[in-house]
Amino acid sequence: MKKYLNNTKSEKQYEAILLQSIDEALLTLGQNVKMSIYFHLQTKFGLPKQEIPNRITDFSNALEKIFGAASKKIEILIMKFLNDKVQCGYQWTGPKWLVPDLTFEEYVKIIKSTIESSGNITEVSLNEGE
Repeated sequence: MKKYLNNTKSEKQYEAILLQSIDEALLTLGQNVKMSIYFHLQTKFGLPKQEIPNRITDFSNALEKIFGAASKKIEILIMKFLNDKVQCGYQWTGPKWLVPDLTFEEYVKIIKSTIESSGNITEVSLNEGE
């Protein structure tokens, strides 16, 4: 039973950190724009703010429909804010000459699994790839 409680705690940690990072990224566009985006996510895409952590692909697709190609810049901002909080370095295990294609959805999954495996955000720290 204790493990279940830890998973619930880490799940809530992940959700809080992700939503805070999204808030910070959207706030760079202005408070009114941030609120408008959340409104459109809920009304046009059926995606309330609190469901974003569990529907990250839907969130990414909705951002793309709202912003087009510029959505990738917002996703990069979200990843930056996530990385600042979790300090998760992504270690590429392939050849050094090949640049890995890391999508927003994959990065969020890495952050989630890192938080869940650590059990506590203060213990999370992966080495950056060379």
